[in-house]
Amino acid sequence: MAMDWTHRLRLRNLQMLLSLAQTGNMSHSAEAMHTTQPGLSKWLKELEADVGMPLFERHARGLRPTAEGKALLAHARRIEAHLDNAREDMLRMREGGSGLVTIGFAGASSVDTVPMAVLRIREKLPTAHIRLLETKPEQLIEALSTGLMDIVVGPSELAAPDPQIRAEELYVEPIHLVARTDHPIFKLEQVGWPDVLRYPWALWAKGTPVRTAFDKALVLAGQAPPRAYVESNAATLTTTLLLNSDMIGVTSRRPAGRYRRMNLLSVIPLDLAVEGSITLYWREDAAYRLAVATALEGIREVVRAFADEDLHELTR
Repeated sequence: MAMDWTHRLRLRNLQMLLSLAQTGNMSHSAEAMHTTQPGLSKWLKELEADVGMPLFERHARGLRPTAEGKALLAHARRIEAHLDNAREDMLRMREGGSGLVTIGFAGASSVDTVPMAVLRIREKLPTAHIRLLETKPEQLIEALSTGLMDIVVGPSELAAPDPQIRAEELYVEPIHLVARTDHPIFKLEQVGWPDVLRYPWALWAKGTPVRTAFDKALVLAGQAPPRAYVESNAATLTTTLLLNSDMIGVTSRRPAGRYRRMNLLSVIPLDLAVEGSITLYWREDAAYRLAVATALEGIREVVRAFADEDLHELTR
């Protein structure tokens, strides 16, 4: 029986493969990897023979990964990311810490769920190193799949084809319009769409859960989008705009309630009749690590606490 070709791969081989994909040039990669061009070319041919498929197309302008090559490169990037995480995890533990957890997020979860969960994690594991990465929703699952992130808090509609990725819906809640507490809109006895659409807006970027829900609300109400608006993925920027202007914003119930309790923003009494949902995603092969397991537990506890607060407000 022929030997499994993966047994012959070493970390340096994966780095050579990734370098070829990055440079697209045999001589540049050979120089970067401190080897010879003939040696690198011979290694690649032997690897392709072992795999039984071409991994790169040879063109006058250089090398380009084939579909099979892209698939193998995805595995190589994932392995490299896992090793990077392992190195930093061990470094933190050697320094007396409790390891590393990387949490990715997007949209309104950056206002309350993620920061409050970080505080909960710190209570449980004070020496853990928590790395937070905010990015576009469509990039979250890719980063989770490649191992760049351990946990993601994001829109429920994200597709997760990687069998290692687990998903758990955290909550579903209504979407609200908000403005600064002394906004002229609150002087009206009744508020309708024509009233709010007279003002400029600060909106979440396209693709975020809140923005998707807001666009749906416009369609349901038969309204055209605001003519003047600023679009951003940054919660702090959006909040600053709302606090210092007559702009109107959109957010989900949890951050709306937090802003209200801080006397910063108030909810505009206009029912949008739409909801948004947030889901917790994580890598199953990372959940055994203490920092990751503690982070998962902390996020769930924060969500349960928010639910208890909502119930308390409804029954007061």
